[in-house]
Amino acid sequence: MLHFLTETAQGGGMMTTLIMLGGMLVVFYFMLIRPENKRKKEAEQMRSSVKNGDLVTTIGGIVGTVVDVKSDKFVIETGADQVRIEFAKWALSTNETAAEAAKEATKKKQEQKAKEKAVKAAAKKKED
Repeated sequence: MLHFLTETAQGGGMMTTLIMLGGMLVVFYFMLIRPENKRKKEAEQMRSSVKNGDLVTTIGGIVGTVVDVKSDKFVIETGADQVRIEFAKWALSTNETAAEAAKEATKKKQEQKAKEKAVKAAAKKKED
């Protein structure tokens, strides 16, 4: 115990170690834990927002159109012979319909910003 007190008083080694450990924990949180929690939250939101008519892919690679949604399950219809298969919601991998809608919304926002920027530039040009 006496050795511990003299070591920290001389070089501050323990304090430096604690600061480095704290820094590493902060880096781990922002680089690993926080992004993973964000991905989980987005996946849960996607699974809860699935609706009839959505084109989805399961984690097993089965692609089909949603025909029925229950609290913890959904039914998709695949292929030309209209085979219907029931899955648990956790087995949903992607929702192509929602992804396309999000891409369209982003594209429209970008186009709107570009138009606003062009109008501002034209107004500024008229002033000069």
